[in-house]
Amino acid sequence: MPFQPVHPEKLSRAVVRQIEQLVLRGILRPGERLPSERELADKLNVSRPSLREAIGELQERGLLTAKASSGVYVADVLGSAFSDALIELFSSHEEAVFDYLAFRRDLEGIAAERAARLASETDLKVINQAYERMVKADKRTGAQKEAELDAAFHMSIIEASNNVVMLHMMRSIFDLLKEGVFYNRARIFQQNATREDLLTQHSAINDALQARDPARARQAVESHLNFVNAALADQIKSDKNEDIARLRFEHDRED
Repeated sequence: MPFQPVHPEKLSRAVVRQIEQLVLRGILRPGERLPSERELADKLNVSRPSLREAIGELQERGLLTAKASSGVYVADVLGSAFSDALIELFSSHEEAVFDYLAFRRDLEGIAAERAARLASETDLKVINQAYERMVKADKRTGAQKEAELDAAFHMSIIEASNNVVMLHMMRSIFDLLKEGVFYNRARIFQQNATREDLLTQHSAINDALQARDPARARQAVESHLNFVNAALADQIKSDKNEDIARLRFEHDRED
């Protein structure tokens, strides 16, 4: 018969599994500090020796790291997928920028579709809260901060898709997303696209998600990123036309 004796699970093993799940699901984030040993033992209802055994195992496996006189932190197991130098290249070169936008359109469209079907009520509240922060921001907020709020809204949709692989992959390129959003916004505004245009598009995404309409949510994300793609293409074309016009102007002045 295929039965095996049942053995009680060690408390330290139960602690390990719980922390693993919190890291896997993106609830505990890289760099986040765990509560003090006493507080965490109380929260988990385990003895401090059992907790120390669990923390030690997770440190050996590289999921947690200890800092002297500071505490225990979630390890940066992914880090950034790209170096700072490569992020800068991606955000400023045409080929990479358009490939990046295509990547985002495909992935975020899928994420929005999944989120509309699978997100919890709290997931949807988080998305709406991220959208409301964008609405409340104004010109005094600054371009960099607005870009971060924009990126946070899109990340909240990735999180609400409840796909842990997608979540950790996108978090690993979050710096690229922030830089890309900042670059995109700066260039789009040169094409007479206003902040209100972008807010209207983000509103359409949020509305579709709150209505739990998968097809509309995916379409809204794709339409938004298609708009960004087209606006960037127009601006790049305009920049090239300006370069040609300047050469023509300078040449005519010499004659």
